[in-house]
Amino acid sequence: MMSTLTHLDEAGSAHMVDVSEKTVTTRIARAEAYITMKSETLSMITEGRHKKGDVFATARIAGIMAAKKCPELIPLCHTLLLTSVKVNLTAEPENARVRIETMCKLDAKTGVEMEALTAASVAALTLYDMCKAVDKGMVIENIRLLEKEGGRTGHWKAE
Repeated sequence: MMSTLTHLDEAGSAHMVDVSEKTVTTRIARAEAYITMKSETLSMITEGRHKKGDVFATARIAGIMAAKKCPELIPLCHTLLLTSVKVNLTAEPENARVRIETMCKLDAKTGVEMEALTAASVAALTLYDMCKAVDKGMVIENIRLLEKEGGRTGHWKAE
């Protein structure tokens, strides 16, 4: 575990990390989120009966767009040229929920964990927004990093 927070300087003030001396490597991050809802709401989505159209397609596009806009949303994130963003949504009827898994990839001097997490979060929020008229009690939960590769710290995978 790191002994210092990289976004704080010696005086404890927030700053953007200087990555100019770091090496460019291929970096990949995967994240996930879940949104739990009424079974009827999930059925409406998966059967294509939602009046707003293809809920999964809209959430997928929202997640991709969010990853690309991460530095506009999170103040100290670097602007990155993402080479790939994937957002997969899987209905889990047995749990009345949707699992959202994201993957972001690039060749850069800094990682893409925040982009993958932001993509998962915004995809879940988009599902909520599209379905809130029929199910205000939906719960977004378990947003987390699943895996990261590349950079000085190498490979990390959640247990």
